Amino acid sequence: MLMAVAATFLTVSATSALAAPSDTPRASAAELAIDAAIPRPEPANVPPPTIGDFKMDSTSAVPDAAKATEKPVEPGTAPKAAEPKTDIKPTENVTAPAVKPSDAATTTPPAATATAPAPEPAKEPVKVSTVAPADQPVADRLRDMLGAKSLRYFDRKNERAAVEKFYSTRDYAPQWTQAGKLTDSGKGVIARLKDAAAEGLNPADYPVPDFAAATSPDQLAEAELKLTASMLDYARQAQSGRMHWSQVAADIQYPEHPTDPAEVLANISTAKDASAALDGYNPPHKLYKDLKAKLAELRGQGDGPMIHIAEGPALAYKAATKKQGEVAPEDPRVPQLRAKLGVAENPDGTHYDAKVAAAVRKFQESVDLKPTGVLDDRTVKAINSPKRDRQIDIVLVNLERLRWLPRQLGAASLGNAYVILNVPDFTLKVMQNGAPVWTTRVVTGKPGKHATPMLTETMKFITVNPTWNVPPSIIYNEYLPALQQDPTVLDRMGLRLERRRDGSIHISQPPGEANALGRIRFNFPNKFLVYQHDTPDKHLFAKEERAFSHGCMRVQNPDQYASTLLNITMPNERYTPEKIRSMYGRSEIDLKFPTPIPVNITYQTAFVDDAGKLQIRKDIYGRDAAMIALLKNSRSRDLEAMVAHAQPSYSRPAGSSLPAGVNFASDNSFSSGPSFFERLFGGPSPMTPPAPIGRRPQPRFTR
Repeated sequence: MLMAVAATFLTVSATSALAAPSDTPRASAAELAIDAAIPRPEPANVPPPTIGDFKMDSTSAVPDAAKATEKPVEPGTAPKAAEPKTDIKPTENVTAPAVKPSDAATTTPPAATATAPAPEPAKEPVKVSTVAPADQPVADRLRDMLGAKSLRYFDRKNERAAVEKFYSTRDYAPQWTQAGKLTDSGKGVIARLKDAAAEGLNPADYPVPDFAAATSPDQLAEAELKLTASMLDYARQAQSGRMHWSQVAADIQYPEHPTDPAEVLANISTAKDASAALDGYNPPHKLYKDLKAKLAELRGQGDGPMIHIAEGPALAYKAATKKQGEVAPEDPRVPQLRAKLGVAENPDGTHYDAKVAAAVRKFQESVDLKPTGVLDDRTVKAINSPKRDRQIDIVLVNLERLRWLPRQLGAASLGNAYVILNVPDFTLKVMQNGAPVWTTRVVTGKPGKHATPMLTETMKFITVNPTWNVPPSIIYNEYLPALQQDPTVLDRMGLRLERRRDGSIHISQPPGEANALGRIRFNFPNKFLVYQHDTPDKHLFAKEERAFSHGCMRVQNPDQYASTLLNITMPNERYTPEKIRSMYGRSEIDLKFPTPIPVNITYQTAFVDDAGKLQIRKDIYGRDAAMIALLKNSRSRDLEAMVAHAQPSYSRPAGSSLPAGVNFASDNSFSSGPSFFERLFGGPSPMTPPAPIGRRPQPRFTR
């Protein structure tokens, strides 16, 4: 005990010496001895005691804590001697020094550490379904069907992925029904699909499931997916067409503008008017809307199906007289006749009254029948005429071709300006702000291998005083046979023949009045290597049908055409036809557009003219017949599965039958000038000699 007191004395003395200021007097030895004899509690890292720490039975918790840490004594083993306790009694804690806040915050009492339970692993939050209880069974079936049977409803990979994502994000809740009843969105989509004929589409391609007969979750889920599939088919075909243009001919190329299935689903599902939103995938052009209205007129029932008037007794209306009252016979065919002839008044009336008789008389005049106003057998046959059906078919294929055009025809920065050339109508129009700015006649390609292609490109510049670089195809097919007959023909035609260092031959015609391209060439680079240009053969513009070129398009008034385009792209330059003609000479001049102008080459055998009248043109390339057969004999899904026609080679000839060491120069310039033999001899060109073995096919379009 004395040794412990001495050790404590030395420790306290050393601590006091370090902690006490140097100017404080040292305590005497007696005081230090007294202090050392008084036991002091060791500081504990616990907060200061409170009144709640003092209880009547302060030791009642100790045995429990001890039991929690002591091991049970095995039978037959003597218990160990109890170790001396060093716990501080509650009364002694009164003098414990205050603990610093930092110590209390960072130090955990030993007892608490020993008895703290291990933390449990964090559990994932339970996802709450957003599906209404009444729709949950349908949602469960949709989840299963999209996981295992989605290919049954959606054969396109991108549509299948979009549909699966669309329904998964809404917890597979149905879109078209709620509690088994059609939503407004579902009703709108169904109404638009049933009205597909008004757009020149086939309603049979977009089957509508019978939701009224769907009573079980399985049936409702299946109807849900079928309607979604039909909606996606409608949007895709309304925007891009029931068939791809490559299925019709190899000389067609328009920009692709397919629908995005995810965008369609998002658009229709969030639209206030689903029917109007789905209708928005049809072409927005005035060309399309005007022709659609004419389709309704031809069918005679607005946007509905075509009406066939049955045969029956003759119907005649007689106005009231003094001796006899009004005679308006009744017939069950009259409501159909009212719809067929556009009589909107009293649509369900069965009396052959004055309004109906007047409509019949007007129709008789339009088909060169005697305007009696009597509905006789001849009039009924004329109303149901196959010619009328033929016109409907022609309008349908022309609506289809309009779907291939770009959604935006013109350059927005130039007031939506664009050029549109209709091949079977032989006309070219410059459009701006929705109205024609200038119109002219054109000469287009001959039927067959010289047909003018259908395309959309941008015109980037105009060349005044162009040089005609004769393409190898024309040299091989026309000039070589002519040279064999008369070696002087090139000189008499004003053509120059040059032998290049590599042994190739290049034939060209310098700028001038007699140049096959005339004075101006309008350039819009394209894969078919066609363009628009002037021509020295002005007399061809007087003909009604003007398919005479090698594929390019000859313009009747090129100086006016050039000034119109230049004033759109460079309005401050104030170009006039006179200013353009002042540039005529012997040197090429390129006038570049700051902003290119879109050029659309179309093939519209049915269109609405500026006076609002339906115009039908001759199918000079046989495109209508081919498309009508495809639309009637195959459903749209079959059409889309057809292999597109192989594109021909438009490369230059690789060689010729010239003497050894002489070959053709590859040139990127083509001409739609008249045939060499037409210009030289006024007759058809001789039979083309067969190509040597191993020679590549000739370009389909030689200018």
